[in-house]
Amino acid sequence: MTTAIEPYTLLRAALALFEKTPAQLSPEELSRTQTQAKNEFAIETRVLNSLESAAVIVPDKELDLAFTEIRKRFENDAEFETVLTANALTIETLKAALGRQCKVNNVLESVAARAPAINDVEIGLYYHSHPEKFYCPEQRSARHILISINPDFPENTRENALQRIEEIAEKLKRKSKKFADLALKNSECPTAFNGGELGSLVAGKIHPELDVALFALKENEISGVIETEVGFHLIQCLKISHAETMSLKKATPKIRAVMQARQKQIYQKEWLANLPK
Repeated sequence: MTTAIEPYTLLRAALALFEKTPAQLSPEELSRTQTQAKNEFAIETRVLNSLESAAVIVPDKELDLAFTEIRKRFENDAEFETVLTANALTIETLKAALGRQCKVNNVLESVAARAPAINDVEIGLYYHSHPEKFYCPEQRSARHILISINPDFPENTRENALQRIEEIAEKLKRKSKKFADLALKNSECPTAFNGGELGSLVAGKIHPELDVALFALKENEISGVIETEVGFHLIQCLKISHAETMSLKKATPKIRAVMQARQKQIYQKEWLANLPK
């Protein structure tokens, strides 16, 4: 029965699994959610019955913050209390459930803190075993102007579109700093609203014809007219970030954080597996 399961745990499981409240679940979804909630509650109970739990206290400030985080999702007290009632909760039982959850989290954090620290040898081995994770390919930030080809519109026939892009190209030869303004006024790509900016790109992320042109340009250089299946383009290379492999020294903090987090998870799982059933 749904009522046999702690209401907050059931609600939390329903939101996590299906982004729905228990009342919104189908019978199959509800059954799965009930199983999940029972398992979570059983594990939490084992954590709270552990020796480590006796040394952990949840400060009032932490509980108040957890409660406030939930309360601020609602526009007013009436809406908040309506949702609580619909899920068999009151403010008091919600706070009690949050206190329980905070204590479980704090116990697990205290256990994780006992995990062995990652040393420099382990970091070095990881770095040299995963070189692909520390290689940054060349990137180029760019912007472009598009005049599309569409025979249904007189100004966008192939002949007229080509004439329009060539006129823009001539203006840019005289005033290259006007690229963003000309993109805003003329480009038929959504990027026009941002001065034609395409952001930072690696090779192979845009039309092949544009890709070839962009990666042949120097910084601040503007291409000639380029034709693709959608129309005519001008593209400007704004900045070149050359390919590089991150050094071990630079990568060490990130590697240490990732490996230590994984080490903590492993230590927590082993600790949980050894708790009395």
